[in-house]
Amino acid sequence: MTAVRAATPSERPSVLSADRAPNRTVLVLTLGGTIAMTRTAAAPGVTPTLTGSDLVAAVPGLQSAAEVRVEDFRQMPGASLATGDIVGLVERLGRAEREGFDGVVVTQGTDTLEETSYLTDLYYQGAMPVVFTGAMRNAASAGADGPANLLAAVQTAGSAEAQGAGVLVVMGDEIHAARHVKKLHTTSPGAFGSPNTGPLGDVAEGSARFHRLSKPIGSVPLPAGALPQVEIVTASLGSSGTLLKGLENEASGLVVAAFGVGHVPESWCSRLEALAAAMPVVLASRIGAGPVLTSTYGFAGSESDLLARGLIGAGTLDPYKARLLLAALLAADTPRPEIARAFLDRS
Repeated sequence: MTAVRAATPSERPSVLSADRAPNRTVLVLTLGGTIAMTRTAAAPGVTPTLTGSDLVAAVPGLQSAAEVRVEDFRQMPGASLATGDIVGLVERLGRAEREGFDGVVVTQGTDTLEETSYLTDLYYQGAMPVVFTGAMRNAASAGADGPANLLAAVQTAGSAEAQGAGVLVVMGDEIHAARHVKKLHTTSPGAFGSPNTGPLGDVAEGSARFHRLSKPIGSVPLPAGALPQVEIVTASLGSSGTLLKGLENEASGLVVAAFGVGHVPESWCSRLEALAAAMPVVLASRIGAGPVLTSTYGFAGSESDLLARGLIGAGTLDPYKARLLLAALLAADTPRPEIARAFLDRS
């Protein structure tokens, strides 16, 4: 970790000018991503090059929103982040709260933002606001959205209403709960949304405005080592289920990304039942919005059939977040009945 400046509130200047006298101190932790990318002669496309100080310097009025401190935590594309990076991030968040920061903003690549923010939400135990943001257009692009997103994220992290609201994601002036947010478009600046719930609020005229509050989901203990391997297998038309073979020897858990409300081909049923006897198998929907049902359909391979065979319903969690929750629960040695209950409570 390369620290540009990891300062605590006690290091703030004793006197600020009247028009720049924020009473909130926000730490910005940078992880890289499109928001920090520019073109160089070393690569054919954009790569992470900007430091946290560079990002902050590009945002007009940022120091009027809060007193900002910056720390470069990682410098990589979002696609290269791993769960170990997020565990380290959560540990840093705990220290930031003890150091007296009023909030933390995490900047990173949007490829994995919906997953990293959710895993952080599972592990972070504090009440200090934690806000993730990024950019859909790199810093060298016309209409780069990084500076506006960073400003809105800092304004949200400094908001008293964000205290105890769980981990948040701010993109395009919308405030989302980490457990509900999804990336819905590959390139649009308005790529992020919460299909099941809508946003929690928005940022306008320099203030975060919450229309409703997010209920904290409860934390999971940080793992002592690497997270157990949990795989995702997606149902598709005519799929043979070959990828299910031997999984009990390769993984500690499985998430099935099923059709619709929780359906798979009939030919998968016996194999899934055997896997569910050997390890936790979670039934999620590949759709990305709406719940897995429990008792509407009754054919072989339906949701009620699969649940009767020992699978665990994911509720409204999509396969990617269901995978992270299952891995976190397995790392905490959570008994099988409590795993099922955790999916009910956290979806």
